[in-house]
Amino acid sequence: MPAQPKETLEKILSLLDFPATVEEHKLDGDILLDVKIEDSGRLIGRQGQTLADLQYITNRILFQQDATSPKVVVDVGGYRSQAREALVKKAKEAADKVRRWGEPVELEPMGSFDRRIIHHTFKDDPDVETHSVEVDGTDKKVLLLRPRH
Repeated sequence: MPAQPKETLEKILSLLDFPATVEEHKLDGDILLDVKIEDSGRLIGRQGQTLADLQYITNRILFQQDATSPKVVVDVGGYRSQAREALVKKAKEAADKVRRWGEPVELEPMGSFDRRIIHHTFKDDPDVETHSVEVDGTDKKVLLLRPRH
């Protein structure tokens, strides 16, 4: 049975007692599930951690149902799209430094979702390559932007 992202997230939110509606959209080969809810702050959490956890759980359930299921991005009130724009802007500024000085630049530790955005941003860049490096004692990694040889 094919995975049903919208219905799966609606069920999770219902079980967590979050009255919300979910809209499903296509996003770069992934699926964007945009949650409409009155108290968005509770669902986003501190620095988006609750939202990231919700996205992780949703993807795990969908993958268990269908291993070929596309990746799901969960957003609430445009939080992810604003955070994505800010992240890409910061990474592009770091890439400008790499181009100017020819030295690697290390970004702050981040989760896999954010690293994936940056890797995707620079995948076709002829001057800058990205590389994830583990941070000791955490599950996060820093992203290194360095000159492409």
